[in-house]
Amino acid sequence: MTVPDPVVVVRRRLLGGGLSAVLLTTCTASHAVADDGLWDALQQGGLVILLRHAMTTPGVGDPPGFKLGDCRTQRNLTDQGRAQAARLGEALRAHRVPVERVLSSPWCRCIETARLAFNGTPETSPALANLFGRPESREQLAELRKLLADFRARGNLVLVSHGSTIVAVTGVAPEPAEMVIVTPEGGGRFSVRGRLSTHQA
Repeated sequence: MTVPDPVVVVRRRLLGGGLSAVLLTTCTASHAVADDGLWDALQQGGLVILLRHAMTTPGVGDPPGFKLGDCRTQRNLTDQGRAQAARLGEALRAHRVPVERVLSSPWCRCIETARLAFNGTPETSPALANLFGRPESREQLAELRKLLADFRARGNLVLVSHGSTIVAVTGVAPEPAEMVIVTPEGGGRFSVRGRLSTHQA
């Protein structure tokens, strides 16, 4: 067996680390440029923001026998989630993003996310309901696709929903309080423009 020269090993490690640092810096810079482009596009209006509710208590779905009209029976936002929602609203206002309308899933965690981010009680829409643990509804998804495809306004439409619902209609699985930006194209068509997060490390 050939024993490698220790100096060569150290050089390789240094070169590898340097290359990793360069790649990380390049990826971070590219991501920042992409984010800037999305913020600029949102400032122009006419887009749809699909927003997953902020962080909740641990678990998936809701407790057995939960009721939509009773938040105590549902999985709700944590303090960290409430801070996420508030920070999201602050970021949208800081970037001067015009909001035309806010719709929310009837679930309490979505309504609270919308209320904290946009300083008001949102309209609710069954098109944004949670699909987790339920048979996929063609009617619900058709209604949601119509919202995404046919929106026309000077501001932006915000739809606060669930990860299961957003991934079903876009193929993108967002993190809590992450935005999936959609461009309406009319005629039942839309395209995913990108995703934005305002999380702090």
